[in-house]
Amino acid sequence: MKKIVTILALAGVVFTSCTKDFETVNTDPNNTPNALPQQLLAPALVNTMTYNMIRNRNFNNELMQVSVDISDAEGKVFRYDYRSGFSDYLYNGWYSQLVNFRDIYNISKPGVSFNTSYQGISLICQSWIYSLLTDTYGDVPFTKALLARDSAVYEAPFDRQKDIYMGIFQALDSANLLLKNNTGIVASSDPVYNGNIALWRKFGNSLYLRLLMRISGKAEVAAFCKQKIKDIVETNASTYPIMTSNAESAVLRWTGAAPYTSPLMTVREQDFRAPGIGDFFISNLVNWSDPVIDIPTYGTNGINRWAIAPYQGAFKGVVSGYSPGAGVTKYSYFYSTTSTSTLMTEPLAGMIMNYSELQFILAEAHVKGFITTGTAQGYYENGVKSRITLWLPGWNDNLALFLSNASMQYGNGSVSMAWDNNASLDLKMERIHLQKYYALFLTDLQQWFEYRRTGHPNLPKGPGLANNGIMPARMAYPVYVQSTNPTNYKNAIAVQGPDVISTQVWWQKP
Repeated sequence: MKKIVTILALAGVVFTSCTKDFETVNTDPNNTPNALPQQLLAPALVNTMTYNMIRNRNFNNELMQVSVDISDAEGKVFRYDYRSGFSDYLYNGWYSQLVNFRDIYNISKPGVSFNTSYQGISLICQSWIYSLLTDTYGDVPFTKALLARDSAVYEAPFDRQKDIYMGIFQALDSANLLLKNNTGIVASSDPVYNGNIALWRKFGNSLYLRLLMRISGKAEVAAFCKQKIKDIVETNASTYPIMTSNAESAVLRWTGAAPYTSPLMTVREQDFRAPGIGDFFISNLVNWSDPVIDIPTYGTNGINRWAIAPYQGAFKGVVSGYSPGAGVTKYSYFYSTTSTSTLMTEPLAGMIMNYSELQFILAEAHVKGFITTGTAQGYYENGVKSRITLWLPGWNDNLALFLSNASMQYGNGSVSMAWDNNASLDLKMERIHLQKYYALFLTDLQQWFEYRRTGHPNLPKGPGLANNGIMPARMAYPVYVQSTNPTNYKNAIAVQGPDVISTQVWWQKP
């Protein structure tokens, strides 16, 4: 008994000595135990761009006839037929990065590392990702999303798309004010603007214009959108700075040095070059003698920056939407190699939003009477020029001549790409959005979103299309959502419509 008491006493001493001042002795005095915003920002941006770029390549590009994954098998996106697995990847990925951006905001509140710039950047990035989520799926969890850890909300309700957009606009207004303080951040933590807060502010307000234009066709919010666009561009332009050049485009530039290695490098080279280039995508560029592909070679001194391999000395594409069994041959394709300049190693492949896109937004706003500053022709022509010079900075040819020599299919014939103030609204929209289609190359799913919104550019439709030949309007929710959040899932589809790819999201509905 005496031995047992002695052993217990010694154990008590050992236990006390192990737990006394445990937190103090196990905390690194030179580092905070909490993650800092400068530690979270770059990984969150890189991870988000990974999801965007992979689905840009194998989803957006297939729907929008940039590429054709040649096969007679079922489940081919270019035939408007895709599996539920496409839904899981983006849904899971985007929400996982929203957690990181939300943490950046919370950590940057007064306390551990108060910084209004990190807060503003976080709000912009959250707005960007939530816009991608709702434009892809429709109604999604928003106001009570991501609260499982902090508030034990394990089954978040789905917010209506209109309410999500209004919440995004509030966040972007807040971000604009927070970034106005111009509080410094760690430059190396920011792979997009290298710590330039003024450029983040311009991106946030340019994103604001993108999203206002997206829902401007809905009667119930049309007046608000028109007024806010006018407010940003004209009435209070000094309060809402926007991008003014290609140099201010939001691009995560892939340097090739970890962690800034393009996610396209994870695709096997033979898989990367397997899809053929779409006929619609390449034929316009060929007909225009567009300088981005002017010489049929690839990766040479900045010529043909998109690294499109020629077929027998010329560029030729596959007509998308063909029927199974048609015996289609692949012609030109995106060249793949890790040892020279291709899209796999292209620094500009990390496209978030570029200046050219903004110019086409302003052109449309002017055509529709939302703004009177500048001219629709000026914005349109600047959009075309900046689209080209983003990839070929030295290009300085005669833009007017380039446009007058270029043509596009319209109706039963062809018309010039040169601006015409007397053209119909539909023809003006076709010109703007055909050029915008190329400005949006590599930008997540924006080509798909814009086509769903406007019906432009006029994509040809092959005989092998599923979904009654109608462009899919959304991705279905991941299957697991039905079992993990059943009540709110059922409520969402009761309001929005069946959980199928043909159900239009709110801003698409008349």
